[in-house]
Amino acid sequence: MTTTRRVGLTGPPLDYREGLRLQRQLHADVVAGRLDSALVLCQHPSVYTAGTRTQPTDLPRDGSPVVPVDRGGRITWHGPGQLVAYPIVRLPEPLDVVAHVRALEACLIDVCSGVGVSAVRVAGRSGAWVRGPFGDEKVAAVGVRVAEGVTMHGVALTCDADLSPYAQIVPCGITDAGVTSLTRASGRRVAVTDVADALEAALTAYLTGLETARRLPARPDPVGAHR
Repeated sequence: MTTTRRVGLTGPPLDYREGLRLQRQLHADVVAGRLDSALVLCQHPSVYTAGTRTQPTDLPRDGSPVVPVDRGGRITWHGPGQLVAYPIVRLPEPLDVVAHVRALEACLIDVCSGVGVSAVRVAGRSGAWVRGPFGDEKVAAVGVRVAEGVTMHGVALTCDADLSPYAQIVPCGITDAGVTSLTRASGRRVAVTDVADALEAALTAYLTGLETARRLPARPDPVGAHR
């Protein structure tokens, strides 16, 4: 069963470093078997975070501070109006991190569809994208880490955030595409609280499916299959 925490969706947002500490605590609990899986849904105060592949040319032009993190990917921004979710779960063996990323993207695309935004995958790029008159624009980012077989970090779905902080960086290291929000893409205000239930449901279903698959006994090979 998935243990879910909602922090900062209403009221003060969750400090990013506090969120990291919470993730690490839950990660340790899943690694040790004290929890099956965990899901954190939150908003953060305005903050730039730099993944392990961030380049110096990606960094803020205005000298804003950046928090280095151990997820994959490059630099991004989190802040009010953006729904962040951290699914923490043990992946099945053999580990397939790409499959995990694709599953997270599928959850995001479903949630976008639920508010009338047609989001898609873009080949060679992670996340959920909107294709329109402004070209490809990312509406949701994915960045993960797997340690001891258990995931950390996750997804960030931009709902009704101010997009101006992105102008100070090269978001996710991508120079030939932009960013957007559900509000901008749909033409109406879509708040974090409007999609939090849907994202929680989609991610919980995915995590539950992984837990169920792990508990099933291994299927015997058909007779002669390896002869």
